[in-house]
Amino acid sequence: MNNKYYTHETSIIDQGAQIGSGSKVWHFSHVMGSAKIGENCILGQNVFVGNKVKIGNNVKIQNNVSVYEGVVCEDDVFLGPSMVFTNVINPRSRVERKHEFKPTLVKKGASVGANATILCGVTLGDYCFIGAGAVVTKNVLPFALMVGVPAKQTGWVSRAGVVLKDDLVCPETGEKYKLTGDFLELADNE
Repeated sequence: MNNKYYTHETSIIDQGAQIGSGSKVWHFSHVMGSAKIGENCILGQNVFVGNKVKIGNNVKIQNNVSVYEGVVCEDDVFLGPSMVFTNVINPRSRVERKHEFKPTLVKKGASVGANATILCGVTLGDYCFIGAGAVVTKNVLPFALMVGVPAKQTGWVSRAGVVLKDDLVCPETGEKYKLTGDFLELADNE
């Protein structure tokens, strides 16, 4: 046990990895040497965090998720069980393409559902919600609800993750949102 963060005895933390205070790394997980993980994060069972990956604070990575080189997750991100990131757009076993990794950015507060797939080179906007099993092939707007294969926007969600109705008021928090063109943002809440 480390006095800043917890690691299960079966996890592997390579020398040089940076893990913030209050974080927990559970069974059979592996964090590579140049990975940076923020404070109060949870890495579930069998999580892999590759070199040069950056994970913000308060990020929850559920069981069986691999976060490959090229991925950046900002604060408060949720990655559901067995969701998948890619980092090469056209992988071949016989062709090494490590120099072709495409960056993927998961913005603050975004949630990715179980078994979803995120193709490399996309940005998931702040507080967006990717439904279980969705396949994201292009950038996602902030607060967008995305479902299906390929993923399509079916609505908007609040910062609390609640689907918004036409009035654009979160029924859970009372926060109000406004739509400007195709862009949803938090309205001035009083």
